[in-house]
Formats: sequence, C-alpha cells, structure tokens
Amino acid sequence: MEKRGKDGAPVRAGLVWTVRLGASAGWVSTAVACVWLLGATAMVRPWVQPFVWGAVAVGCAVVRLVALWRLRGAVPDDEFSDEFWVKGRTGLLWLLVAFVSGAMFVALLTSSNSGEKLDSLREAGAEVSTATVVERGSVREELSDDVVKGYASRLVVSVPVPGGAERLTVRGAYTYEKPGKGTEVDVLWARSDPGLGGYVNETKDLDTLAVNRWKAFQDDELGNAALFSFVLVMFVWLFLGAVFTFSPDHGEVQKLAWSAPFQTVRTALTAAMFWGWAPILLGHEPNVPQMLCAAGGFVLVPLTYLGTSIRGFN
Repeated sequence: MEKRGKDGAPVRAGLVWTVRLGASAGWVSTAVACVWLLGATAMVRPWVQPFVWGAVAVGCAVVRLVALWRLRGAVPDDEFSDEFWVKGRTGLLWLLVAFVSGAMFVALLTSSNSGEKLDSLREAGAEVSTATVVERGSVREELSDDVVKGYASRLVVSVPVPGGAERLTVRGAYTYEKPGKGTEVDVLWARSDPGLGGYVNETKDLDTLAVNRWKAFQDDELGNAALFSFVLVMFVWLFLGAVFTFSPDHGEVQKLAWSAPFQTVRTALTAAMFWGWAPILLGHEPNVPQMLCAAGGFVLVPLTYLGTSIRGFN
C-alpha cells in the first residue's frame, strides 16, 4: 500500500511522476553521454557533448532524489508497480550500469589517442603524410614479456611539400621495426604549423585521428583491444545484473528503488563520477582524487550498484 504523508494526493502524485520522469531522463542522458565518450578520444578536447549530457544526468539525479526525500519513504502502488514493470526497469538500469562501465573503460584504454600534442596538431589542421627519416636520435626498445614489440625513437623526418620539403621533429615515435636513415613512416603533422613537430605511431589509425571526428573502436590494434574489452566488461556486469534483476523479490526491489537513503548513495556516485571526469572532458589537468575517481569509475559504478542492491535478497 502507498504510504500517506501530510502532502495531499495531487502533490504526492506529482512527486511520484517527478521521480519517474527524472529517472527516465537521467537514463537517456547518461546513455548519450557514454555513447559520446566511446569515441571522444578521436576528437580534440574539450569534449563538450559528453560533458553537457553528463551534467544533465547529474541534474536529473538530484531532482529525482529531492522528490524521493519529499515522499518520505512512500512507495507507490499502481499499475507501474507490478512485477513486469519493476523487473523491466531493473533490467534497463543494469544495462545502463554495464554500458557506463564499458564506456569508461574504453575511454581510459584509448586515452593515448588524446593529449596536448595531438590536440595541438588537430587544432592546426592535422593531416597524414609519408615521411622519410633523415636523422635518428635515441632509441628505446618496447618490451612485453621480455619480447621486443617495437621501438620508441626520437626522429627528424622530411615531408615532401610543393617546392621542397619540411623537416619535423618527432619525439617518442613508435615503430615495429627499428627506424634508420631513409626509413619511410606515416606521420601526423600540421602543414600550417610545422613547428609543432609530428606524431608517429604504427599502432594507431592516424587517418582517424587527423579527421578529428567521433569514432569508437578505431581501425587499429588499440581499437580492436577496446572493442574486445568493451564486450567483456559488458558481459560480466550484464550477467550479474541479470542475477540482481530476476532473483530478488520484486517488492523488495521496488522498495529499494523508492528508498531515499539508498538512492542518495547512488546519486552521490553519479555526482562523483561527473566531478572526476569533468576536467578530463574539458581538457584540464585533474587533481589526484579526480584522477582516481575517473580511473576507478568502471569498477566503482557497478560495485556500488551491487552493494546497494543486496537488500533486495533479504
């Protein structure tokens, strides 16, 4: 039965629908923010789209929470409170939790596709050209399990241009084979500002980085690894989400969904994730707590939802 407080029935009904609409709008805005996050590292920062949608999600969560506290624990008993709606809503929630976790992990994994160097080149109108190594400085072997996977070098390369050639300095150029004088490499550079130097990395899809356009799971080694990781993370949390969707009693799940204290924890988590990711999205340097929050978000989000769902098994 729905608990009655001193608020009148119209006020209670308004609060109930504020909670429901806030949850729906928050679900959609969070999903859109994470879709943008999946392919944001191919673009120059600031990444305004995921920042704006993330801010909308936080606002929806706060409005919903205020309405829940105003309801003082009242649990609605209407056509949207039966087992079908409760289980369906819970399943959609866990789908979102898994998607958020996967998107955060992919953004962290592909974070090397962004940074000040690439941002500067893309802002100056980056393009990809075939260059020739004319000087090679220091070379460092890149090892994995004591096996050489590639080389990081300091190079000076020559790029042909109408009327001559441009010389570019490339620091940390990653190649599979040790480069030498005369070796040809693909380089990302800006014709309008050769002083920025160049970017060489044979594990990257340089053409995608040059376009400066959203692209998830780019056509390179890192993109393939990101896709595999995304599917794996989604699978793990969706499996656990299915357990927490279909195993608990739907009445207990309904009480949890309308419990202001439990939802306060989840709202605080949403705000913390936005706070941690905000400087990264806007191209600023995060402080240590923000960095830890953003880096651990793909685990912290699902674990918090698991922790606040245990009561449904009681």
